[in-house]
Formats: sequence, structure tokens, C-alpha cells
Amino acid sequence: MLNNLTDCEDGDGGASQGDGNPKESSPFINSTDLEKGKEYDGKNMALFEEEMDTSPMVSSLLSGLANYTNLPQGSREHEEAENNDGGKKKPVQAPRMGTFMGVYLPCLQNIFGVILFLRLTWVVGIAGIMESFCMVFLCCSCTMLTAISMSAIATNGVVPAGGSYYMISRSLGPEFGGAVGLCFYLGTTFAGAMYILGTIEILLAYIFPAMAIFKAEDASGEAAAMLNNMRVYGTCVLTCMATVVFVGVKYVNKFALVFLGCVILSILAIYAGVIKSAFDPPSFPICLLGNRTLSRHGFDLCTKMVVEGNETFGSKLWELFCTSRFLNATCDEYFTMNNVTEIEGIPGAASGLIQENLWSSYLTKGVIVEKRGLPSVNMDQPYVFSDMTSYFTLLVGIYFPSVTGIMAGSNRSGDLRDAQKSIPTGTILAIATTSAVYISSVVLFGACIEGVVLRDKFGEAVNGNLVVGTLAWPSPWVIVIGSFFSTCGAGLQSLTGAPRLLQAISRDGIVPFLRVFGHGKANGEPTWALLLTACICEIGILIASLDEVAPILSMFFLMCYMFVNLACAVQTLLRTPNWRPRFRYYHWTLSFLGMSLCLALMFICSWYYALVAMLIAGLIYKYIEYRGAEKEWGDGIRGLSLSAARYALLRLEEGPPHTKNWRPQLLVLVRGDQEQNVVHPQLLSFTSQLKAGKGLTIVASVLEGTFLDNHPQAQRAEESIRRLMEAEKVKGFCQVVISSNLRDGMSHLIQSSGLGGLQHNTVLVGWPRSWRQKEDHQTWRNFIELVRETTAGHLALLVAKNVAMFPGNQERFSEGHIDVWWIVHDGGMLMLLPFLLRQHKVWRKCKMRIFTVAQMDDNSIQMKKDLTTFLYHLRITAEVEVVEMHESDISAYTYEKTLVMEQRSQILKQMHLTKNEREREVQLIHDKNATTFSSSSQSPGDEVEAAPEKVHLTWTKEKSVAEKNKSKSPVSPEDIKDIFKPNRSNVRRMHTAVKLNEAIVEKSRDAKLVLLNMPGPPRNRKGDENYMEFLEVLTERLDRVLLVRGGGREVITIYS
Repeated sequence: MLNNLTDCEDGDGGASQGDGNPKESSPFINSTDLEKGKEYDGKNMALFEEEMDTSPMVSSLLSGLANYTNLPQGSREHEEAENNDGGKKKPVQAPRMGTFMGVYLPCLQNIFGVILFLRLTWVVGIAGIMESFCMVFLCCSCTMLTAISMSAIATNGVVPAGGSYYMISRSLGPEFGGAVGLCFYLGTTFAGAMYILGTIEILLAYIFPAMAIFKAEDASGEAAAMLNNMRVYGTCVLTCMATVVFVGVKYVNKFALVFLGCVILSILAIYAGVIKSAFDPPSFPICLLGNRTLSRHGFDLCTKMVVEGNETFGSKLWELFCTSRFLNATCDEYFTMNNVTEIEGIPGAASGLIQENLWSSYLTKGVIVEKRGLPSVNMDQPYVFSDMTSYFTLLVGIYFPSVTGIMAGSNRSGDLRDAQKSIPTGTILAIATTSAVYISSVVLFGACIEGVVLRDKFGEAVNGNLVVGTLAWPSPWVIVIGSFFSTCGAGLQSLTGAPRLLQAISRDGIVPFLRVFGHGKANGEPTWALLLTACICEIGILIASLDEVAPILSMFFLMCYMFVNLACAVQTLLRTPNWRPRFRYYHWTLSFLGMSLCLALMFICSWYYALVAMLIAGLIYKYIEYRGAEKEWGDGIRGLSLSAARYALLRLEEGPPHTKNWRPQLLVLVRGDQEQNVVHPQLLSFTSQLKAGKGLTIVASVLEGTFLDNHPQAQRAEESIRRLMEAEKVKGFCQVVISSNLRDGMSHLIQSSGLGGLQHNTVLVGWPRSWRQKEDHQTWRNFIELVRETTAGHLALLVAKNVAMFPGNQERFSEGHIDVWWIVHDGGMLMLLPFLLRQHKVWRKCKMRIFTVAQMDDNSIQMKKDLTTFLYHLRITAEVEVVEMHESDISAYTYEKTLVMEQRSQILKQMHLTKNEREREVQLIHDKNATTFSSSSQSPGDEVEAAPEKVHLTWTKEKSVAEKNKSKSPVSPEDIKDIFKPNRSNVRRMHTAVKLNEAIVEKSRDAKLVLLNMPGPPRNRKGDENYMEFLEVLTERLDRVLLVRGGGREVITIYS
């Protein structure tokens, strides 16, 4: 909203008028640097002076709101063009249109149209009064319910240009808005084609029939000739109308009232004719042969014979059915057996005709229009034939466009004095008026006009007159001329509105390939959009049949109305804080009923058109979702997603997942470099391969420092992780926390990541490769604490060693093995992980092997049988091998490796202790080894003093400098060997690691991936340094290793 408000600043000339402070020129976010640089001199608001550059004062905000103008599409650009030419901008006049002129009359003009004059009489004649009434009631109910929903949305804030597109996109999101907006655009464009076809039909059938270019040689070719004429003249009229719209829309708008006057005058003429027919019916005789209606085109007198002088000859009608004019000529059998009668086509309202026209008379194509009675025969004779097969659903599709146009008021919201009041009142009154006219017309047409005339679509039985015109008073020409101009005006309005709708969609930038149509002339007129609209409209012209085009635009309008109802229902049910419509007479049940009615009418009209329209909307939706620009409009779908997510999370809180539903929900801990880029992107590749888009994935990182100082770095790191996740196709969330140290940060992530029942159960990290380096001494401490914390939290832990060698998502293993070394059972993670990996294309062709270790007392043959059976019940295919680990003496290599490990660990431990801890450690070493050095040449005190001096040197710069001037030499490695003796427990652990590593290397040297149980850290923290060495020895000489530590629960089951 603030961005819109600031648009007014340039034209308003600078200072805000609300607070009376000349220094406070522009407190908005978009202020210039000069304005931001001014100091705030006021004293009443001194407490807030530091926030004035980002937060406007209320008085300034209200001043901007007062000057805010919601201009229609194209007007702002037009004013800017004038501003460039004339220098000073002209003040914008406040909109002055009220409900009647601004909403009611435009809606009437858009709703009343070509169907009322050209097809409603035919619909009543075919469907009968009862079914026609139901049809009109259904369609009008649909638009009334949609108008109620639209009124609620339109009064929930300002609706700029774009009308229904704006309402749907801001309520349901850019995907729905773009899809339905384009459907509404296509509907409006095809409506223009329908109006042009109606114009040509009136012109060629009722005003100037001689203008037809294509002539039919017989009755069977009349329909094809008419379609070709429609195509030629329709293309010409479309070209003329597009040129008028291109030259100047203001001319179209000026003549809008003239076109509306024609519509109202025509309707009044119909009602006047109905009243007059009650006591003085008009004379429009029709000729019947038996009960068959005859077309008046080939004869003038409704008689078989005429008297010329004293002789009797056959009439022109006789000649149509017989071989000659003479009475002895051979005639058609039906003509010979039936009399010719002439009846009034308009008996009048008092004739009691309503009972005869109460029920339907559906016809198939080519059938003769009858007054009810004998079955008819298809012959090429002057009968009135049915030009198409009719049924109820077809009639609904043809009729529905006559109730569209209810968005005209909301499209003009910027021109209204009080849009919040005028839009609901004017739209609902217009729908009520038009519904009353349509329902009364159905009844009055059935009561006044003969059934065979009603079923005569083109008025052939009444000398080629427009059927509804025969009822009008004072002359049929009132209706003919009025309907001609009204359809012309409606076509121009469609060609004016559709390009602006497309321009609004294009300028939103949600459909990339449509951006070119957002450009136009200097005054904002949508030139390119008009060109596209004319091309699409030409498709409708080439179809050429009004009855074929009408169901197409019915689909698009019904889809648009359906989503307007859906938008209102969603917003009402979600009760979002911003949903505060001024129109109070709505309810979600009404919106839901309207939505259901629209959907039902779509399939009633034409199920295949409905499916095609939905497919088009679905493709546009997916395209915008995949390629479109991301927009955040606070739409209802986002609120719906939040509500659904909250409901699902509350359901997940009911208990832990069953073993059958367990899958690894990963928390991936990554490290960033100085530029906040992820150090090992292969870790995310492995995550993608393991998850395949299923379940929860949280990629997290820790930054050292304080939140206030490091927030920009955290945002950069988060953006970097997001980009990498998108590149590696990892579907999940990213989280970056700032902590005073890495250890606390990782602990916070492990404890608090996720929400409710949607939490991680597995932690994936990379192996700390540089843990042996002196400058990176804290790494291994953090890693071991991470292992302990995951164990305490009953979380599984995956440690990827040599992660740089792991395959990317583009690599493929054509062969190879995934080897599982199952040492201890900790829930079945080792079995589940290879199965999940092999679902991904990288690992799909790798075979799975499972190795287990047998001790001296174990029966290795039975172990293999049991393991094979277990895997069979687990439905996992794998090779099984039992490796026997025989008892053997501890080798000198193992003893030496343990000794070096302990020496190194002890020195590292002393080097990284604090001052107090160093003093305590030195005292402990002195007490422990005092007796050992009693026989030495040096005194015990000298050696003990040397140690702390050496240790101090690594931590204190001054003592380091002083040390250079001393003549004492440091302790030699040989002396250290004499001081430390290897711990027996450490020797045993090292022996296990060495022997197990030898077995793994022997069996799995060429494996693509090795998974094995990860031993837990020692309970006594004094052995932490040795634990890292044990894991190094256990996994050395292996390319890719995944250390797995279970979370303490079963994750795989043999049961279904």
C-alpha cells in the first residue's frame, strides 16, 4: 500500500499537508536521500525521530491516502504522457459516478445482448415454457450467487483495473489468478466473436438479405452458404471494429449510452407489443400444409389453387409440390392428402396459447417444424426445417452467455464515487432486473407466439422477419435496428475490455511469455494485446455459427465465476484478519452453492468443452507454478495451506509414527566458507539420493557471532543454501542460526529444528577431516558432543566420510555393490538405508551385500541361514556373507599405534586446556609419575617444572618470546615414550579397529559405498581424543564410508 501511496508524491508537489510541519516532506519508505538526511526538528515526536526514515507519521500517511487515486488501466500512463508534453501535471478530478450510471447501466448493457433477440424465442419454442423457466432460473441463480461473492470480495478493499482477474489472483494466488484470468480473457474475446456473428446474422437475414455473397442453389445448401457469408462479413466487421478501438477508445465509450438506449428501447417495444397483442394482435399469418410449417420464400398466397379469369390453376405453392401448374399434374402425396391452412403467428396473450407451449418439442437436424401431429419426412421442399439437433444441455450452453457481464461494475471501480456501496447494490439490482426480464420474456413469448413460429429460428414462416420483432410494437424494425446497434456496441466493448485484461495480466509478470503484450502506445493503449485479441476473435468468426461459439464462451465465463465463488468461500472459512468486507449479506454456503452450480452448468452445457477448459486452465496453472515469477499477494490459498499444515501438525502430535511409516527425516548440518557458500555440496547430493523428495529435510548451518552483527551474513548463507538445494533438487527447508560458538549452535539445531510432530529423527553430517590439526582442535570436541547429543535425543546419526568422493546426482553407477557391515543391531537402519538409496537412479544398478561378524563361539552357517530368512521376510534382496573374526594375539603394530595415539592425545589435551586445567593436569601427571623419575639424573621438580613451562609457551606470547632466550631444551619424544604406557582398554579397542578394518578392506575394497555401525563415544570423557583415532583406523583405506548410529528404536519390520 505504501508503494501506491508514494506514487502520488511526485504530482502533489512535495510536502505533506497533514501534520503542518514543513520539515516533514516525505516520511515514506521511498523517500529520497535528501529528504532522509533532514533532521527532525519537532519536539512532540522526538522519541521516534530515528524511525522517521522508515516509518511514516500517521498524519502523513492519512494525507497520502486522501490524495490516492485508483486510476483505470492505461489512464496513469496517459496522464504521464500529458505531463511530459505539457509540463505541469493536471489535477486529477475525483470520480463522480454513482450507482446508477457507474454500475447499474453498464451491467444492463453487458448482460442484455444478442441471445435475447436472436435465440430466446427459439429456446422457448424448443424447450417449452417449463424447461425454459428452469434453464433461466438456473443461470440467473448462478450469476446472482456469484454477484454476492463478488460483492464481498470487491468491498474488501480497492479493486483496480482487471476486475475478476484482480479479485481472483489476490484471493487465490497468482497461479489461480493467471489461469482463471486468461480463461476470462478468452471468454471475453469469444464473446466479441459471438456479438460480431450476431451483427452479421441480423444484417444478412433481416436487414439486407441481398448482400449475401454466397447463394444456395437449393434448401440443403442454405446453411453452408450462410456460414461462408458469416465468415467473410465477420472478418470485415472485426477488422473495422479493431481499427476503431485502436484509433480511440474514447469514441467507443461515448457511444456506449447510445447502444444501451437501443437495448432498452427494444425491450420496451417487446413489452408494448405484448400488451397490445392482448386486445389487438398483429397480423403475421403463417401457412401450414397439414401440420407442417411452410417457408414463405417461394410463394405469396397460402392456397393450393388460384382463379385466373374463368380457369383454375395451381398456385405458386402448387408448383413447388407438383410437376406443373395444371390440376392434372403429379403432386407430392402429403401435399395431395392435406389441406393448406393459414393461422395467425401471433395470436396474442389472451389466446390461451400458453398451454400448448408449456412442454418441450426437441428436434433433430433436418426435421420439418410441425405443429404437433404426424411424423415428418425429410424432403427438399418449402418446409421450415430444423437446422440442428436440439436437447436441453445444448440450449443451456447457448443461453448462458445472455446472463454474463456481471463484472462490468467491478471493472469500473476507479470511476465510482463510493465503490464499496455502488458495486454490490448496482450489480445485484442489474441481475435482478435482467432476471425478471428473461423470466417474464419466457412466459410472454410462450403465451403470445405460435409454437411453430417460436421453433422457426430464422423467421422463414413469417416472411423472413425476426421472430421477436413480430411481437414488438410499433414495428418489427424497432427490434431489428435496436438489436443491430446493441450487438455492434457489445462487440466493440468486448474488443475494448479484453486487451486491457490481457495487459493487466501481462504487467503482473506472472506469465513470462505474455510480457510482450503488456506494452502499448505512449498513452497506455494495449496495441499488441489488441492484435492478439483480434486474432483469437477471428477463430470464433471462422467457426461462423453463433450456436457453436456460445457454449465455448459459456465454459470460460462459468470457470471464472466458479473461482470467484471459491475465493469468497475460502476467505470466509479461513477468517483471515484482512477479510473485512463492507458487504455483509454473504455466507460461505452461498459461495459454495454458487461454485457447485457453476461446475454443474459447465458439464451440463458440454462435458467435453468443460474438460478442455479445465485442461487449459490446469496447464496455465502448472506453467505459472513452474516458470512464472513468484508473487506474494497474501492470497487465500497460502492461508489454506497454513490451515492444512496446522491441522496435519496437530494430528502428528498424537503419537510417534509406526515402524511401518518410519523414514529418515533428515537434519543435514553443513558448513560454509568465508563467503557463506556450502563447503561440501556432495552432502546435499547424497541427501537428495537418500530422500528422493519424500519426507522432511532440513539443511542447517551455524554462524559464530551475535545475531545483531551477523544477520546479513546469515541471510546470505540461507540464500546460498537455498540455491544449492534447488540445484540438487532437495525438497525441504533451510535454517541458519547464529550462536556464540559452533557447539552451542549445533546443540540448538538438534533440539529445536522442526515443528511439532514434523521433526527430524536423523542427523546427517560430514566427517571432520582436519581434526588432527592443532589450529582446528575444537572440531573433534564438537563432533563427539554431537554424537552424544544425538544419542541422548534418541536420534539416528549418519556420518559421511570422504564426502568429496560421493557421487553427484548426474552420475550413474552401471555396476558395483553397496556393502553393509552389520556388527550390532540398532534398529535396522543399516538395512533400510541401502534400500532407500537404490530407489535413486544413481544407485539403482548397485547390488546390496550384507556382511556380519561371527565370533569364535558363533555358528557361522546357522547365522547365514537366519540372516537370509530375515532378509526374505523384510522383502530385501541382498547377498549374505558371515565373516569369522578369530581370536589372535595383539600385534606389535597395534601396540605401537595405541602408544602413539595416547602420547599424541595427551600432548594435545595439555595444549588445549585452560590455565587452571593445565595446572591441575600437570599436578596429576607429577603425582602419577613421581616415583618413576626418582632414580633419574634430574630431580622430579625440574621435569615437572619443564612441562608447564612448555605448555605455557603454546598459549602465552610473552613467555614464548622469553623461551627463545633460555638454554633449556624441550622434552624429547624418547623421554615421552618412557613417561606414558598404553592403556590396556585402548589396546583392545585399537586391536578391534585394526582387525575389523582389515576384514572390511579385504571384502569391500571395490564397493561403491560401505555402511557400518558407528561405535559410541566413551562414557569417560577423558578418552574422547582416542575415540576419533579409533574411527579413523576403522575406516582407513576406504573410498566412501557412511557410519550409521541408530536412534534406539526399530525402523524396519517384517510385518505388512
